[in-house]
Amino acid sequence: MAAANDKEATTPAKGSSLVVQLGVLAVLTAAAVGTGWLVGGHLRAEADTHQAAAANEKADAGHAAAQGHDGGQGHGAADADGETPPLYANPTIVDLLPVTTNLAAPSDTWVRAELAVHFTRAPQPGVADAIHQDMLGYLRTVKLHQIEGPSGFQHLKADLLERANMISKGEVKEVLVRTLLFE
Repeated sequence: MAAANDKEATTPAKGSSLVVQLGVLAVLTAAAVGTGWLVGGHLRAEADTHQAAAANEKADAGHAAAQGHDGGQGHGAADADGETPPLYANPTIVDLLPVTTNLAAPSDTWVRAELAVHFTRAPQPGVADAIHQDMLGYLRTVKLHQIEGPSGFQHLKADLLERANMISKGEVKEVLVRTLLFE
């Protein structure tokens, strides 16, 4: 009996063979490749459908504009007075002169801001200068604790955009902060 127990102890335990493991790996790889091919084909067909729809919409809008009406679409067509709507006009980015001023509190803290304004269309003469002067005046009223951190920066940008839109009568799409330096 002792010999039988020694024989069982020295025999390695039988597990899956290498051939079976390679076969399972090959089947799973083929399934993954097939699934990727099917999903890719579906997504490509969907993208082609969207591109064709967009091309048809563009052609319809161009055809409607050539006939003098917008066919109920309202996209890209001129207003009744012949003016292009601001949402579809080419945007213009105007760099403002750098603003350097002290903050309201602490008053010994200075700020230098280099800003740009993204208009929906070419601005009227003097609008960019008026926005610059308003932003200078606004930055003089800001306290340092109001603009600390990422949320403070987002609030500052939102306030600057709101003020720029008041001056330009809604023609500012975005206020870009190129540099903001505190000393």
